[in-house]
Amino acid sequence: MSSQHKTLSQMNQIEASRICLIKPSALGDVVQTLPILPALKSRFPDAQISWVIRDSFANLLEEHPHIDEIIPFSRRSSVRYWWSFLKDLKQRQFDLVLDLQGLLRTGVMTAATRARWRIGIEAAREGSHLAYNMTIPETSRSIPAYQKYWNVADAFGSGEKSRETSISISDEDKAWARKTLSAGEKSCPTLAIHAGAQWITKRWPPESFAAVGAKAIRHFRCNIVLVGTADERPLTSQIEKLLHKFVPTGRVLNLAGQTTLKQLAAVLMETDYLLTNDSGPMHLAAGLGTPVTGIFTCTSSLRSGPPGDQHELVSTNVDCAASYQKRCPKRGPQNLCCMDELEVTRAWQALYRLITRQNVQRDSSAA
Repeated sequence: MSSQHKTLSQMNQIEASRICLIKPSALGDVVQTLPILPALKSRFPDAQISWVIRDSFANLLEEHPHIDEIIPFSRRSSVRYWWSFLKDLKQRQFDLVLDLQGLLRTGVMTAATRARWRIGIEAAREGSHLAYNMTIPETSRSIPAYQKYWNVADAFGSGEKSRETSISISDEDKAWARKTLSAGEKSCPTLAIHAGAQWITKRWPPESFAAVGAKAIRHFRCNIVLVGTADERPLTSQIEKLLHKFVPTGRVLNLAGQTTLKQLAAVLMETDYLLTNDSGPMHLAAGLGTPVTGIFTCTSSLRSGPPGDQHELVSTNVDCAASYQKRCPKRGPQNLCCMDELEVTRAWQALYRLITRQNVQRDSSAA
C-alpha cells in the first residue's frame, strides 16, 4: 500500500469529539480554509470544532455555524503569554488537531495539545512537521492554495461536497454597507479597489490603480469605493486625489480604515467588481461571489489566485515573476521593474473583459 493510501486509510479510522483547526493567518488563507468547515462537520457531526486564529482576524469567524469556539492568538506577545496559551491548548484535550499553517509557532501549538491525531500539510516548514503524526497528501506548496486546503476536506472523505465560503454577516452590517454605498448613482455599477498588500513586491503602484479606475468611470460610469486597513489610508487617499484629478465628476468613496472585517465583507458583497492586488480582500470578495480582477507580480495567479472562471487574473512577465520574494531581488534601475512591466493597458483590458462579460450574463438572465 502506498504511503498516500495508507494515510487516507488511517484518516478514515479517526474518531474525534474535540477538533482544533490551527490557521492563525493570513486573511486570504483563512478565507480559503473556510470551505473545510462544512466538510469537517459532515465527517464529525457531533464534534466540537475550535479554531486558533490571529486576534485581528477573529471577527471574521464570529457566528460561523460550524465553529463552536474561536481561540484568538496574539502574534506579538510575551513569553509568559505564550506559555499560558500553550498550557491552555493542552488543557482543552483535543482529539484531532489540524495545523494548516505549517510554521514553527503553529507546530509548537500542535505539539502542545498532545492530541492523539496531529495532522499537517506537506507545505509545512520551519520544522513544524516534527509535531505531526500524519501528513495529508497533495498539499505541497506547488498545489494551488484553494485546492491544497480543499484536499484536506477530500482526505476526510468529504471532498465531493461543493465548496462553500460561509461568512456570517449580520443584517446590521449588510444594512450599513447598503446605506454607505447608496451615495453613488444607483443605476451604475460599483467597482471596489484594494491597492494594499503586506509585501511591497505585491503592491502595484497607486497611480496605476487610479488610471484603471478612471477608465472604469469613463467607460462604465462606475462608482468607486476604496477599501483597505487604517495603515493603507495614505495609499487610498492618494488614489482618491488622483481619481478626482483624472475624472473630476467621478464618484469616489474612501472606506480604508473605517470597516471591521465583517463590514468589509458586506461592502465587497454589495459591490459589483473588485480590482485588487493579490491580497486577503481579493479572496474575501471571490469567496463571497464578487468577480475579481487580480494583479499578480511576485506571486503566481495559478498558485495564489481564486478559483473559478468568472475572474480575470493578470500577471507580470518579468524573469522573476511569481518568485514569492518579499523584497525585490533586482537592484538599481531594475528594482521593482515588474510594476512598470505590468502596464495599465493590460489591467484595464482585463477589467473591461470582466465587466463586459458580467453585463452580457446579466442581460441574458434578465431576458
